Amino acid sequence: MDAAATTVPKDDCLVSTKWLAENLTQPNLYVLDASMNKVVGRTPLEYNELTVIPKAFNLKLEEHLTDTSAKLPNTFPTAEQVTLHIQHLGINTSDTIVVYDNQGIYSAPRAWVILKAMGFDKVFILDGGLPQWLADNYSVTDKYAIASGRRGDFVASFESNWLVNKKQVLKATQSGAHSIIDARTRERFLGQKEEPREGMRSGHIRGSYNLPFLDVLDDNKFKKPEVLEELLVDLICTKSPNIICTCGSGITACILLIAARLAGYSNVQLYDGSWSEWGADPQLPIGTFSQNQQLATSN
Repeated sequence: MDAAATTVPKDDCLVSTKWLAENLTQPNLYVLDASMNKVVGRTPLEYNELTVIPKAFNLKLEEHLTDTSAKLPNTFPTAEQVTLHIQHLGINTSDTIVVYDNQGIYSAPRAWVILKAMGFDKVFILDGGLPQWLADNYSVTDKYAIASGRRGDFVASFESNWLVNKKQVLKATQSGAHSIIDARTRERFLGQKEEPREGMRSGHIRGSYNLPFLDVLDDNKFKKPEVLEELLVDLICTKSPNIICTCGSGITACILLIAARLAGYSNVQLYDGSWSEWGADPQLPIGTFSQNQQLATSN
């Protein structure tokens, strides 16, 4: 990758801390902090004070890129929401966005999926996020950038093929044409641990496989593509490598979505409702015994 370039390869998901540091002063580059207040499924990294990559805006993912009027938590935003917020930050369609979060890799993939699904072309994830930036001894600040007041020209247009709904997931469980992969911890997947949301059933979508999101990470960064491919190959339907990613409420499933793309799979979709929707509907079939276990038993 040419470190002096102001753009990155179109089909790539990630940029390194080195690339960002060398391009940080480019006027058409926007850095967005997609950190979340609530972290589930891992021990949160905590900071004594606000620690921000220079030039970064606070994306406020849970507020501005979430449909807070929806019944389900962390629901995908509307195109109007995304348009208003991205324009408010002064971002144009031709600009380049780098998203990161303060956990390394946690909620930045969610921001990436949202922006890609809304038609933004040049958006990338900082591999390793803020922890890697700090580990590489790059400078930080204690203040977010402030929008200049100039409105950008980006207009979001939702591309529905990025998502699937519960009816499509149910059909997928019956047809076998998709591999459904769950990013939650193994204990939650197997129904051995109570769900964090009151009244929620325990278990998993019947026919789904478990790949906890931490398993695709090497400390704060994504594992190498060849390692990710090895993790995924036994979970993918060889006849039709279509993947549906799910989790508790659509956040960490996006980590699996990125991992699958890095491993070379292009037909990857997000079940945004995830277990918060599926587990709450008694008419939808669940399982409590992992198909991963069945594979291990038969080998």
